[in-house]
Amino acid sequence: MNTTAATGAARPPAPETRTGVPRVPLAERLPLLLVPVLALATLPLVGSLPTWATLTVAGLAMGMIIFIIASGLTLVFGLMDVLNFGHGVFIALGAFVAVSVLAPLGGLTEADSMALNLVAVGAAMLVAMAVAAAVGLVFERLIVRPVYGQHLKQILITMGGMIIGEELIKVIWGPQQIPLPLPQALRGSYFVGDAAIEKYRLIAVVVGLAVFLAMLWVFNRTKIGLLIRAGVQDREMVESLGYRIRRLFVGVFVAGSALAGLGGVMWGLYQQNVVPQMGAQVNILIFIVIIIGGLGSTAGCFIGALLVGLMANYTGFLAPKVALFSNILLMVAILMWRPQGLFPVARR
Repeated sequence: MNTTAATGAARPPAPETRTGVPRVPLAERLPLLLVPVLALATLPLVGSLPTWATLTVAGLAMGMIIFIIASGLTLVFGLMDVLNFGHGVFIALGAFVAVSVLAPLGGLTEADSMALNLVAVGAAMLVAMAVAAAVGLVFERLIVRPVYGQHLKQILITMGGMIIGEELIKVIWGPQQIPLPLPQALRGSYFVGDAAIEKYRLIAVVVGLAVFLAMLWVFNRTKIGLLIRAGVQDREMVESLGYRIRRLFVGVFVAGSALAGLGGVMWGLYQQNVVPQMGAQVNILIFIVIIIGGLGSTAGCFIGALLVGLMANYTGFLAPKVALFSNILLMVAILMWRPQGLFPVARR
C-alpha cells in the first residue's frame, strides 16, 4: 500500500504547465524557503551585517560537512531500512586516516601554494574514502547483514560495532586527541568589506555542493540511480524485474561509508583536531538532520543539514548555552509542521 496518502489511494499527478512540465505544489516548495528565511530572520538579531555574513558562511560550511556525513546514512536507511548507529565510526576512521596521510606530506601542506595544499587534502580524502569503504564492506557483511529487518537488533549491534571500532582506532592511533591543522594556504580569511570569510569554509561549501550535485546526477541520470530510487519506493517491483536488490544494498552501504569517511576528513580539518569519539559526538546532529529532512530523502538531508548548520552558528553567537538545544527545538517545530520530515519518501 502506498504510504503517500492516508486513504491508501495513490496521489493524483501534479497538473502540468503550458510547457508540459509538472507543476510543483506550493506546499512542496515551501521547505526550500526555510534556509533563506532563517538566514534573513537572524540578521536583525545579529545586528552587524559583516558578523552576520561571517556566521552565515560558517553555518553553510558546517551544514555542508554534516550533509556529506548524513547523506550516506539516509541512503542506507532509505534503501536498506537499516538503522546504522555505528555510522560514526566511519567518520572517525576517515579523520584518522587523513592524519596518517597528511603527516608525510609536510612539503605540500606547508607550501604557500593553494594548488599544492589541495593536492595533499585531496589525496587524504581519496585514501580516507577508500579505507572507509573497505571497512564498510566488512561491517555490512559481519554486523549488519545478519540483522536485516530487525530494527532493535540493528540498533544494539551497530552501536556495539561502533564501540569496537573506536577501541580499534585507539589501539592504532592512541586514545589522545591528535591535531589536524589546516594546510598553510587554507588558513586565514578573505575579506569582503568588513566580513571575514574563512578560506577553508568556502572550500567546504564548494565540496558539499559538488557532492550534492553529483548525487542528484547519479540518482536522476544514471541507471543505477534510478534503480536505487525505485528500490526505496518499491523493493518488490525492482526484484520482480530481475535486478539483485542485495547488490544495491551492499553498494549503497559502501558508498555511504565512503561519504562518512570524506565527511570525517572535512570535519577533522574544520575542528583542527581528531579524537576517537568524534563520530559519536557528531551522531546526534546527523540524526537530527535525517529526521528533519525525511528518512531516505537526499534533498531533505541537504536542506536539513543547512538548517542545522546555520542554527548552530547563529545560536552559538547569540546564546551559546542553548546552541545544541536550538537544533532539537528546530526538529520538534518542523515535525509538528510536517510529521514525516520536509521531503518524505513514498515507500511501498
